[in-house]
Amino acid sequence: MRTILLWCPDWPIVAALRTHGLPADAHLALIEKGEVYACSATARREGVRRGQRVRDAQARCPDLAVHPYEAQLDLRHFEPVLEAIEETMPGVQLLRAGTCAMRARGAARYYGSEEEAALWLLDAVDELGIPGAIVGIADGPFTAEQAARSRATGRIRIIPEGDSADFLAPLPVTLLGDASLATLLARLGIRTLGEFARLKSTDVGARFGAAGAHLHALASGLDSRAVVPRTPPQELDAAVAFEPPLDRVEQVAFGFRAAADGLIAELVRAQLVCTTVRVEIDSEGGELSERSWLHPRSFTAADIVDRVRWQLQGAGSESGLSSPVTRVRVVPEAVDAIGNHEQGLWGAGHDERIHHGLSRVQSMLGHGAVTTATIGGGRTLQERQQLVAWGDRSAATRSSQQPWPGRLPPPTPATVLERPAPALVLDLAGQPVDLDDRGLLSSLPARFSVDGRTLGEVTAWAGPWPIAVRWWDAATAVRASRFQVVDGTGTAWLLVLEDHQWWVEAKYD
Repeated sequence: MRTILLWCPDWPIVAALRTHGLPADAHLALIEKGEVYACSATARREGVRRGQRVRDAQARCPDLAVHPYEAQLDLRHFEPVLEAIEETMPGVQLLRAGTCAMRARGAARYYGSEEEAALWLLDAVDELGIPGAIVGIADGPFTAEQAARSRATGRIRIIPEGDSADFLAPLPVTLLGDASLATLLARLGIRTLGEFARLKSTDVGARFGAAGAHLHALASGLDSRAVVPRTPPQELDAAVAFEPPLDRVEQVAFGFRAAADGLIAELVRAQLVCTTVRVEIDSEGGELSERSWLHPRSFTAADIVDRVRWQLQGAGSESGLSSPVTRVRVVPEAVDAIGNHEQGLWGAGHDERIHHGLSRVQSMLGHGAVTTATIGGGRTLQERQQLVAWGDRSAATRSSQQPWPGRLPPPTPATVLERPAPALVLDLAGQPVDLDDRGLLSSLPARFSVDGRTLGEVTAWAGPWPIAVRWWDAATAVRASRFQVVDGTGTAWLLVLEDHQWWVEAKYD
C-alpha cells in the first residue's frame, strides 16, 4: 500500500522546549533512568549523545539544561499536529509521538500527485511552527519511514512503486528493531537488509518463526501492514457562557440545566455513561474553580446540575460566589459502556443512596465537612492515614509505592489510636527498659502498661525496628523504635520508644 509518512525529528526535544518555554537553540537533554534519552541538535554539537550518563553529558556541555523525560508530553503536544493534518488529509494513523502515516492514494488523487500532497502536508505542519518535518512516500509504512529518515537532501523523499527492495538493500539490519536478530545475523555475516532479503523465506520462517518471517518480508520491501486511520475523540463536554455574568447560584444552575440534558443525551447516543465529571467555573474576576466529582453508578442531568450548584456554594462567600460567573464547563473525565450500568432488578443500590445523601450533607456543611479515609505512604501509621473529601479522587499525597525505609511490615494493626498514649515498659527488676546510643536494649521487657494503672505480663515481644527521619537535620530529626508486645491475654500491641519515652500506637485485635 502506498503510504505517506510524516516524521518530526527530535520530537521529545520539541515537546520539552514548548513545555518549559526554552528557546529553540537551547542546550537541552531529557533524562530517563540516569541516562540521556534525547538531546537537542545544539547539545549534540557539543558532544552530548543518547545513552550518556548525566555527569558525562554535563562535562561535555556545561550549560546543558536537564529535564526528566515525560512520554505523556510527547503525545499531548503532538495532538494539535494530528488535528491540523486531519484538516488537510483525513485518515491519519498515529505510529508514535512525532511520527504518523496516511494512505497515499486518496491524497495523491485529490492534490494531483504524491509530491503535491506531501507539500500540502508540510505546509500544514510548518504553520504550527514544527521545525524540520520530513515526508517519506513508499510501498508500506516501514519503507516510507526509512525514506523519511534517510540522509537524502530535501524534505520529501519518494521511493517509486516497486523499488522498495532496491532502496532497502544497502541499509543495516539493525533498522528492523530486533536487537537479538540483528546480532545473530551479524554473526552469520549478514549485515544489510538486502543480504537478509536474499535468504529463502521458507528457511527464515523455519529458523526464526513468524516474527522472523515478518521481518524478512519488511527487508524484502513486502510490507503488508495497512494504514489504520485513528478515530478522532468525540467532544462530549458541555459549556455555557453567561452574558451578562450571573451572581446567583440558582440562576447559574438553571442556566446550565439545558446543557446538562444535552450532554447526557449525547452520551446515551454514544452508548456511554459518565462516572466522573470535571466542573470548571470561570468568574468575572478571572478566578477558576475546578473540581472532579465521582459517582458510584453514573451521572444524570440532575446530578450534574447539583454538582454545579454545590461547587458554587462551596466557593466560600455567603452567596457562594466571590464574583459573577461568566462560564460553566462540564467535561466527562471517565466514561463507561452503558450496558454496564443498567438499573438493577430491584432498583438502585444502597451505595447510590448513600452517595447522594452524603453529597447533599456536604453541600450544606461545606466541601471538607464529609471525608473518607484512605491509605497512603509513610513510615508511621499516623502518616499513612489520610482523609479525603467525599467525592474527590482518593489519591494519597504520599505514594505507597515508595520504599519508605522503616515502614511497619504487614500485618497492619486493626486498631490505631488517634493519638499515641503514654505507656510503661519494665524489666524483671522493675526498672524502665530503654535503648542506648547503639540501639541496644538496656534489659529485656517483662511487664508493661498501656493505661498507666495496671501492669501486664510480657509473654512475647519483637523488635526494635528503628525509624530515622531527617537524621541530617538536628532541629527536625525524628529517631524512634517500634516494638511488638504480647500480653498475658494474647493481645498484641504496637509500642514506640522515642526520646526515652514509651508510647502505645496501635493494637492487634
